[in-house]
Amino acid sequence: MATATAPKAFKNFINGEWVESRSGKVIEDRNPANSSELVGTFPASNAEDVNLAVAAAKNAYKTWRLTPAPKRAEILYRAAEILVKRKEEFAREMTREMGKVLAETRGDVQEAIDMTYLMAGEGRRQFGQTTPSELPNKFAMSVRTPVGVAALITPWNFPMAIPSWKAMPALVTGNTVVIKPAEDTPLSTYNLVQVLNEAGLPPGVLNVVFGDGPGAGAPLLNNPDTNLVSFTGSTEVGRIVSEACAPSFKKCHLEMGGKNIIIVMDDANLDLAIDGAIWGGFGTTGQRCTAASRVAVHKKIYAAFVEKFVARARSLRVGDGLDPAIDMGPSISEQQLKTVRSYVEIGQKEGAKLATGGHRLEGGAYARGWFHEPTIFTDCDPKMRVAKEEIFGPVVSVVPFDTIAQAIEIANGISYGLSAAIYTRNINHAFLAQRDLETGIVYVNAPTIGAETHLPFGGIKNTGNGHRESGEAAVDFYTEWKTIYIDYSDRLQRAQIDNAE
Repeated sequence: MATATAPKAFKNFINGEWVESRSGKVIEDRNPANSSELVGTFPASNAEDVNLAVAAAKNAYKTWRLTPAPKRAEILYRAAEILVKRKEEFAREMTREMGKVLAETRGDVQEAIDMTYLMAGEGRRQFGQTTPSELPNKFAMSVRTPVGVAALITPWNFPMAIPSWKAMPALVTGNTVVIKPAEDTPLSTYNLVQVLNEAGLPPGVLNVVFGDGPGAGAPLLNNPDTNLVSFTGSTEVGRIVSEACAPSFKKCHLEMGGKNIIIVMDDANLDLAIDGAIWGGFGTTGQRCTAASRVAVHKKIYAAFVEKFVARARSLRVGDGLDPAIDMGPSISEQQLKTVRSYVEIGQKEGAKLATGGHRLEGGAYARGWFHEPTIFTDCDPKMRVAKEEIFGPVVSVVPFDTIAQAIEIANGISYGLSAAIYTRNINHAFLAQRDLETGIVYVNAPTIGAETHLPFGGIKNTGNGHRESGEAAVDFYTEWKTIYIDYSDRLQRAQIDNAE
């Protein structure tokens, strides 16, 4: 069934069927550019719903893990083909529920397509190692095995891309899945799940329960039959997830906050750096974990940079993302808009110079949406809260510096470590930065966003707990190693004991 004709009252997907929530309650999915538009209603699931989904996944795991990986991959390949055909439809629906402009939602769906194709290829590339034994007539190897039932908790800012980052490697490696998407953007995950169902996933292999964190997320974490948890969201909630996984030693992946920086050296291509700062700071309305919410600029070019940066920010057109003339959409919700407003007040109280923006956009086309002006603070001290804390909105702090060493010190002087960028023509500075920046991702002459699906994605410090999304790193997380020794000597061999003789 084409999702464009789906009813407005959506259901959970458990054991291959769309079913009503046991709670009987719903959550409204509204357009953040026009809150009077109801995109749909989704279940406010409870622990009973979650337990049914986990039980279905646990049962399906018995046979799914034994399905040859290339056969699992064929289903993913078919899903990718369906996503390609429906890319525009899904992008438009994503803009309606999330707000970001069509160019970006098309990119979001494309990322899901890329990840699905990539992991389809991994069906034939789940390599282990074979190695000579230290003893005669003995064979040694390692193989990957699935973990079990994977609980996936995904955010609202990339509502199809991030579920695909988690679900596709989990599925191709033989795990079964229960997804709890963000309550702000459930339709895009619904679309992804429906595509995988149409592609031929067996019942119970992939399940989705809609709802909020306390009602559905917490029961999913605490269910004793979930073996693995992958979470993307705030550092505060990530800490709760980690603590919930610790007592039973569940495998746990956390992808959390960021306060990313662009360093602009005095020899940089200034216009290119401006392009990167505009896209990094105001793309997705600043609602990215990789958003460039800090820009450190060398004092020699500081005035010129600020002048051009402010002028470009003022020229950005804010509005409904379905309008092709619009550059930046709304905040996701009234609550997120309030957070942005509070940080604007904090920045002003701290003494940062409000160079442009700083206001909610109201009246006329903005009357029913959660819009905010692109906002730039200049002359910021790196210790200011607006220059250290994640805002998740269209607010950028500009900090002056004198030397590359000082710029790197500013970059590293925060609790996060996701991505960083440097604009320079000096190869020595570029290599110094990529070595010394305390982040999981470094860009040279490019903004802090733009990760590719075949490379590891993630951060350090308060951004992540050591695991990575995407590429081979994702296969690592969703599998366990099993080492196998086959002794055909027909006698007892005691490894190091006999090897020492």
